[in-house]
Amino acid sequence: MSRRQTKTRSATPRARRPNATEAQSRKPIGVIGLGIMGSAMAAHLMRAGYPVVGYDVIAARRRDHRRAGGRVARTTADVGRSADVLICSLPSAAALLTVAAELAEGRRGRRIVIETSTLPIPVKLEARRRLAAAGAILLDCPLSGTGAQARVGDVVVYASGPRTAYRQVTPVLETFARAHHHVGPFGAGSKMKFVANLLVGIHNVAAAEALVLAMKAGLDPARTLEIVADGAGGSRMLQVRGPLMVKGDYTEPMNRLSLWAKDMSVITDFARQLNCPTPLFSATVPLYAAAAAMGREAEDTAAVCAVLESMANHRRTSRGVVGRPRRATRTRRSDDTLR
Repeated sequence: MSRRQTKTRSATPRARRPNATEAQSRKPIGVIGLGIMGSAMAAHLMRAGYPVVGYDVIAARRRDHRRAGGRVARTTADVGRSADVLICSLPSAAALLTVAAELAEGRRGRRIVIETSTLPIPVKLEARRRLAAAGAILLDCPLSGTGAQARVGDVVVYASGPRTAYRQVTPVLETFARAHHHVGPFGAGSKMKFVANLLVGIHNVAAAEALVLAMKAGLDPARTLEIVADGAGGSRMLQVRGPLMVKGDYTEPMNRLSLWAKDMSVITDFARQLNCPTPLFSATVPLYAAAAAMGREAEDTAAVCAVLESMANHRRTSRGVVGRPRRATRTRRSDDTLR
C-alpha cells in the first residue's frame, strides 16, 4: 500500500462500550443532517460513548435523535458552538452552502468538519472557502454504502484533505465505518465516490435485469438470488438489493430514487467535464427516471426492478414466480418513458 493512502480494519467494527471514565472524557460530536445516513452515524457515535449534538431541518428527525439519546440543537450554528468536530450529511448543494455559511457566522476558531455528502466538487470547494475564512477545516469524506449498511457500520470512507486533520478524526470515523482511506488532496474523495457510485448504478440495474429474467423463465426469485449471489455472477448490489427485488417491496429505502437522481446528475456532469464516455452508466439513467415516473421517487433505487418487469410484460403471482402477461395494448407509464 502506498504511503499516500491509509486504510483501517476490513471487518465491520464492533465498538466496545466505553467505561464511565472514557465516556466522560469524550467530547461532543456535532451531526448536521439526521436522515438515513446521518442518523446511522449518530447512533454509532453514541454507542461508542460520544455525546452527539444533532440538527436537521425536519422536526421528526430531531425528535428521533432525541429519543435515541442525542442532544438536539436549535440551529446549525448551535451545533457549531457545541462541538469541535462536526459531521455533515446533506441532500443538496444548497444545503451544504447554507450550512457552511451558518457555521462560519456562528463561531470562529479551529474546528474540523467532515463532509460526507455526494455533491459536485466545486460546491464543496466553495464550502471549504467559507469555513476556512472562519478558521475551520473541511474534509471531503463521502461514504460508500447504503443506509442499511450504514446502520451496521458497513460503510467505507473516502477521505481527502489535510492529512493531519484526517488523522485527528480517525477515532470518530472508526465508530461508524468498516474502513477508511485517505485518498489525496481535497476533492479526491468525491472523485473516488463518483467512480464507486457509477458501478453501484450499473450493478443495481444488472441485478434487477437478472432477477426479472429468472422470474420470466419460471425460476423462483428467492432461490435464484441465493444461488447466483454465491457464484461468479454475484455482486454487492445483488446481495444488498436483491432481497428487496425478490419481495417486490421498495418502500423502506436504503437510498431514495429522488436522492439517486441527484447523484446520477453529479456523475454525468463529472464524466462530461473529463470528456470520458460512460455508455453503460448512461444506459441506466432512463430506467431510474422511469421508476420515478411511476411515482416511486420516495422508494429505494431497487425499484428499477419494477420497471424491467413492466418492460418484460411480467406480473407476479402471489407466490412471486410466474405471472400472467399483460396485454400489449395496456402499457405502463414507465414503458412510454423508455421508448
